[in-house]
Amino acid sequence: MKQTSFSVPFKLFGKWFKRAQGSEPDFPNAFAVATTTKAGAPSVRMVLMKDWGEDGFVFYTNLESRKGLELAENPQAAMLFHWKSQGRQIRIEGVIEPVSAAEANAYYTTRPRSAQLGAWASDQSRTMTGRHELKMRLAKFTTRFRKIAVERPPYWSGYRLKPTYFEFWQNRRSRLHEREVYKLNKDGTWTKEYLFP
Repeated sequence: MKQTSFSVPFKLFGKWFKRAQGSEPDFPNAFAVATTTKAGAPSVRMVLMKDWGEDGFVFYTNLESRKGLELAENPQAAMLFHWKSQGRQIRIEGVIEPVSAAEANAYYTTRPRSAQLGAWASDQSRTMTGRHELKMRLAKFTTRFRKIAVERPPYWSGYRLKPTYFEFWQNRRSRLHEREVYKLNKDGTWTKEYLFP
C-alpha cells in the first residue's frame, strides 16, 4: 500500500472526467447516486453533477423527494460514473452535507427559466393524479412569476458528497480489469490499493 497526498484521487477524477467530456455524446456529468433509509433499504437513480472539487461533488434536487428524505435520515451516499465510450467507471462513497443557501441560490439563477418553474411545479417523488396535474401546477406558477424573477423554492437545494472512498475501474481484455482504490485516512491523506478484478 502507498500513502498519497490528499489531491491524488481528485486529480485522477479530473483527468478521467475531462476525457469523458470529449467523448461522451450526452451528459458526461451524469452519475447514479445510491441512498438508503435509516433502516438500510437502498434506492438508486441518475442525477447530474453540477460542481466538484476537493471539497466534494455537488448535485441539486427537491429536498422533499425520496432521495432528500433518505439523505436526511442517513447522510451517506454512493456515486457511480460510467463512461461506456471510455470503458471506465468511477465509484465514490462518502458523507453528505447540504450546500449553503448562497451556493444554491447562485446555481439556481443559472438554470433555464423553464427549469426554475419546474422546480416549483413538481412535488418530486410524490403521487399525482396524472400528467394534467403537473401541467396545471406549471401553469399556476408560470402565472405567479409571470413578471418577476423565479425565486428558488425553499425545498429545493443541493448536496455535497465528501468522499471517503474512490474506485477507478478500467476495462481490459479477458475481463482482467484494472481497479485502483483510494481510501481516506483520519489524517486527511489517502491510501492507494489495487483490487483483483
